[in-house]
Amino acid sequence: MRTRFYTHPICREHITPPGHPERPDRLRVIVDRLDDEPFAYLQRLEAPLADESAVLLAHPVEHLEKVKASIPDDGLAVIDDDTTVSPKSLEAALTAIGGAVAGVDDVFSGEAGNVFVAGRPPGHHAEKNRAMGFCLFNNAAIAARHAQREHGAERVAIVDWDVHHGNGTQDIFWDDPSVLYCSTHQMPLYPGTGAAHETGAGNIVNAPLPAGSGSEAFREAFEGKVLPALDRFSPDLIVISAGFDAHRRDPLAELNLEAEDFDWATGVLMERADRLSQGRLVSLLEGGYDLQGLSVSVAAHVGRLLKG
Repeated sequence: MRTRFYTHPICREHITPPGHPERPDRLRVIVDRLDDEPFAYLQRLEAPLADESAVLLAHPVEHLEKVKASIPDDGLAVIDDDTTVSPKSLEAALTAIGGAVAGVDDVFSGEAGNVFVAGRPPGHHAEKNRAMGFCLFNNAAIAARHAQREHGAERVAIVDWDVHHGNGTQDIFWDDPSVLYCSTHQMPLYPGTGAAHETGAGNIVNAPLPAGSGSEAFREAFEGKVLPALDRFSPDLIVISAGFDAHRRDPLAELNLEAEDFDWATGVLMERADRLSQGRLVSLLEGGYDLQGLSVSVAAHVGRLLKG
């Protein structure tokens, strides 16, 4: 089955201040890398614009209206110390959601075996009622809810390997046993959540890693906590919150992963998807702020997806 890749130029028009780590060049280096010959069989599509109603799958209308009201006619507007918006930010965010939703549709229809979506802004810090941490809306949560509403998925698993804990995803699904949320992340680190004792309704699995951890600790967390949780849960779909800021080059954290670790993690999740979820796997870009580290890590991730 094919691997599909969704992105859209509008996602580069979500503008952030000079020197901000979550910048348009992140998508440029991904698109450039995936144009290389090893990715010749990657099926590339433009992410569609989602309807605003898709946001309401994971957020109340008050949150949508608050974000819309924050969008400036020109220049930049500040949501918090980390999060800004520009005139095209709402369109970019809805397009990132559109790619995530299209990816879910693809794997349930059989149009693709797996999907990688490179959209901006990212999503996993967006709580039910709060935009924060570079994120406006929670793309992974919306994808999970779309799978449940439109495709009858009874159980969806979200696996988050971003170096920062996905507090937003945890917040949205805290008391919902139909969605499993598993996260490996550095702790202590922004946003301060993600302790192992945070378990929600038994559906939250946090595997925090101390600063300086590398491949061995990361793989032990997967093998000891994430993979057994997936086996017990037996999801109908696996969504990856694919942040690449645990790479050793990343300036915002202190884990020491290599591109090969993302290749490995992708492979073990594909194996679980094949065995538990009829192969259905959708990966959504989250963090990753060193351009070289991001480029090689995405290449390893998508290269593994292509191997089927």
